Amino acid sequence: MKFSERIKALFKRSLLSDETFDDLTDLLIEGDIGATLAFSIADELKAVCQKEHISDTEIAKSRLKDLLRPYIVQGSLALDPARLNIVLILGVNGVGKTTSCAKLARWAMLTKFSNAPILAAGDTFRAAAIDQLKIHGQRLGVRVVAQQHGSDPGAVLWDAIDAAKKAGSGLVIADTAGRMHTRVDLLKELEKLDRVVQQKAGDVNYKKILVLDATTGQNAMRQAEIFHGAVKVDGVVMTKYDSASKGGMIISVGRQFGLPTLFLGIGEHYEDFRAFDADLYLEDLIGL
Repeated sequence: MKFSERIKALFKRSLLSDETFDDLTDLLIEGDIGATLAFSIADELKAVCQKEHISDTEIAKSRLKDLLRPYIVQGSLALDPARLNIVLILGVNGVGKTTSCAKLARWAMLTKFSNAPILAAGDTFRAAAIDQLKIHGQRLGVRVVAQQHGSDPGAVLWDAIDAAKKAGSGLVIADTAGRMHTRVDLLKELEKLDRVVQQKAGDVNYKKILVLDATTGQNAMRQAEIFHGAVKVDGVVMTKYDSASKGGMIISVGRQFGLPTLFLGIGEHYEDFRAFDADLYLEDLIGL
């Protein structure tokens, strides 16, 4: 049962009793919102309902939304049409990085750029990732810059930037390796990519986006800690949100790390990728 359905079931009770708020605390914890915040929100909601004499469960859910909203960080990917934009897609294997590269390319073509972006196959440690990105490029009509398996990711990014300049493309979207690095290894690899951008690209709009799987719970929090601790992440794409039984990870990531959520992956198709809207997310989460 999805998290929103469990919230709905909880608030279908005729009375907002102490047991209701205790169960809400447990449910919020299970939904990856975090124990400390879960206790605080449940206690605040109980106090609000008592103070305002709220007995209507729909009104109570609306107040729950109001209490959760300040903890969500909403952001947007601001692409600059006057400069070259470079976006590095970061994350561990299996979270949907390569597919997110393709979805982001399609989003950019529909919303910002009339000329096609360039995809860079920077995950050179997995031959399958290179092949997968090439397939996406063919389907979207987007050029993919790639080298052979095991090549230097920095060299791939260098070639992609060069290709973008020659073609007049305004956007390079680079896939990156998804191994779970130590902080030191991660920092060294991304520092190398940073140097490529600084030496090759010139004046650019440069962003690093972390892809997190909404179904992985506290593992996603650990990933956010490692990547954001190694490099400054500019925002998050939350994938597999459509299949997540709980959706509180967005709140946890924003509250703990201050990272804005930029996009939600809500399906397998290219169009199943939408800019994050905090109010719509909360209404879906709570079942309003």
